[in-house]
Amino acid sequence: MMRTDGYLLDQRRTETGQGPDAFATLFDPTTFRHMEAFGLGSGWRCWEVGAGGASVVSWLAKKVGPTGRVIATDTDISWAVPSVTRPPVEALVHHVGVDDPPGDGFDLVHARLALAHAPDQEQALASMIKALRPGGRLLIEDSDAALQPLACLEESGPEHQLANRLRQALRELLAERGVAPAHGRRLPRLLRTAGLRGVGADAYFPVAAPACAALECTTVDRLREELITANLATAEEIDRHLSAVASGALDIAAPPLISAWGRKA
Repeated sequence: MMRTDGYLLDQRRTETGQGPDAFATLFDPTTFRHMEAFGLGSGWRCWEVGAGGASVVSWLAKKVGPTGRVIATDTDISWAVPSVTRPPVEALVHHVGVDDPPGDGFDLVHARLALAHAPDQEQALASMIKALRPGGRLLIEDSDAALQPLACLEESGPEHQLANRLRQALRELLAERGVAPAHGRRLPRLLRTAGLRGVGADAYFPVAAPACAALECTTVDRLREELITANLATAEEIDRHLSAVASGALDIAAPPLISAWGRKA
């Protein structure tokens, strides 16, 4: 699923031989913890929706082993290099909620930062649930940038104030693109309404981790021209902020990721 919201949140920074991407470093452990709690193991059939990168797909492949299956779908599968897509992994171009599911009888369907960007969220969710076997698990994870809107939780100086003002500007860009910054908190209700059983949820947001700073720099630098064009920041302010983040002087927080899960009846 093509992301258009920066790190609000973006996992499209895939592994390229230059080290793990910041998004995966921050949030993969949370995703894996939930999957392991479901009992994920050898022989499971999994659908990774809007994969965006190799980290979750590769981890799933190790867990399900040669008797399992991992279908990874995205609108862009340029990340799907041969070292990733060998069995049990198959990567497919797919538009969730538009195209039919790539199979059925899945033990696990997982979508991270995919549902919020689907053209028809209701249809996308119905498609994922349809693909599950009875008793199969659905895990949906999306950000909620409005739940914790600050880049610096302690606003103790001008650099912290600038960081928080730029975070607000990024949320404005997100809203202009039609992505609700408060989407994550809706997930438990959406899963219950869709008929799933045993619905639960939690939230995780990291603070002051090196990967938070890396993610911040990547996001702001990527959206530099849009921030300037929209008169939300100047080039000098952006450079000043990036320098402060790179120096380690700011304890940067990433937007919370909300995970919600349920079981098909």
